[in-house]
Amino acid sequence: MFSYSIMAQEPMEQDSTQVEYILIDGDSIPKTAIDLNQVLVLHKLKFKSKDARIRYLILRRKTLKVYPYAKLAADRLLTLNERLESLESNRAKKRYAKKIQRYIEDEFAAELKKLTKTEGQILVKLIHRQTGTTTFDLIKELRSGWRAFWFNTTANLFDISLKEEFNPMVVEEDYLIEDILERAFQNRQLERQNPEVNFDFYDLADKWMKETATTQLKDQ
Repeated sequence: MFSYSIMAQEPMEQDSTQVEYILIDGDSIPKTAIDLNQVLVLHKLKFKSKDARIRYLILRRKTLKVYPYAKLAADRLLTLNERLESLESNRAKKRYAKKIQRYIEDEFAAELKKLTKTEGQILVKLIHRQTGTTTFDLIKELRSGWRAFWFNTTANLFDISLKEEFNPMVVEEDYLIEDILERAFQNRQLERQNPEVNFDFYDLADKWMKETATTQLKDQ
């Protein structure tokens, strides 16, 4: 749990009261406590049937495959917006957007073209999770850079909806995707990037676990 090297605990007097301080390697300031990053306690996975378990494993494989591209999209969008705000002329903005477009296409276009239809749809959902904006709206707002990127590498290849949103409180598959991501973050399979879509993971788990239990009771 601790990523620190704790040297010693030394008692010191403060206002006639003995207080124990923690000395941490590399930090000259004694501390009375150590702050830890919040860690979600994940529930044990339960499936309605063998088929449900297989569907989860397939979804897991696809989600782990496309998440890095969604993270890249969020990173590039942030970089693009920051840079565009610093440019004054429309010509300079278009030139920079095209530069970003060529970079993405050169590095990732070949891989994106290998995605299946379902992988492409998951990617669209994760783009919304990471940016808070649908792929459709991104294209509409940033035509010069993102229109070519999506139409040349993903959207034209599949019959997928670019307006799809990530809504884990309503759509069970989206909840399962979030569950997969959280487990992958904790196992360090993926690099965590906080979502731009607001939700509470415990609320999600509570809702869907109750619905699973209710369904199992009805089936008995």
